[in-house]
Amino acid sequence: MPLTTLDDFAKSTVLAVQDYSRLVGQAIANLFTRPRYLAEIYTQADLIGVGSLPIVILTGFFTGGVLALQSATALAQFGAKNVTAQLVSLSMVKELGPVLTSLMVSGRNASGMASELGSMQVTEQIDAMRALGTDPIRRLVTPRIVATIIMLFFLTIISDAMGTLGGAMTSIFMMGLDASQYFHSAYQTLEFADIIQGLTKPIIFGFIIASVGCYFGIKTKGGTQGVGRSTTQAVVVSSVLIIAVDFVISRLMIGIFGR
Repeated sequence: MPLTTLDDFAKSTVLAVQDYSRLVGQAIANLFTRPRYLAEIYTQADLIGVGSLPIVILTGFFTGGVLALQSATALAQFGAKNVTAQLVSLSMVKELGPVLTSLMVSGRNASGMASELGSMQVTEQIDAMRALGTDPIRRLVTPRIVATIIMLFFLTIISDAMGTLGGAMTSIFMMGLDASQYFHSAYQTLEFADIIQGLTKPIIFGFIIASVGCYFGIKTKGGTQGVGRSTTQAVVVSSVLIIAVDFVISRLMIGIFGR
């Protein structure tokens, strides 16, 4: 593999950001003009949302269970085991639910989008669409972005609920906490700011997952090896962006709401 100079790396990075921005801008602009491929949005929503449901349920449930187990064990040393429900609900709703759900969907769907569009690119199917007068961005990218944002929003809600339930199962049957007290504490500790923060993140994360996956798919070069390379890059870049943007959103929300 040839060595890349710092100058070449900087130029390629700036060019990639420029191409990504143009792709995203065009995909968003397509929302306000016709035609709109609603059938494609429904298809992608089914693949992304329903297809990701089992892994999201399992991830949320066991994350809440482990969080309750570890928290109750630590809090018991200070006689504060009853605070477990508050810690689990706040952690799941504000942070773990949105982030872990997004990472799971990224690993499953960003790679799928990159490989699917990459295969179409190297087999010249996208060039054929342009030759037939069909805008590939409107037909392939925009529906995936819309479907991912919508479905990740609801998947995050399901993950939060399953995480709270997993924490309840652990707290009640393993730690001996009262069920009524657990659910009452988990509900009472949540405020409007917590819900807003937890439901804002999946909207932005869904946009990141779909746009990054589609970008690397559209820009695939080099045959089947290029498809594999694009798939790996899509998962890595989207995952890193999710974690980085999560920090920015959290800091912004704390600055606005104070918690």
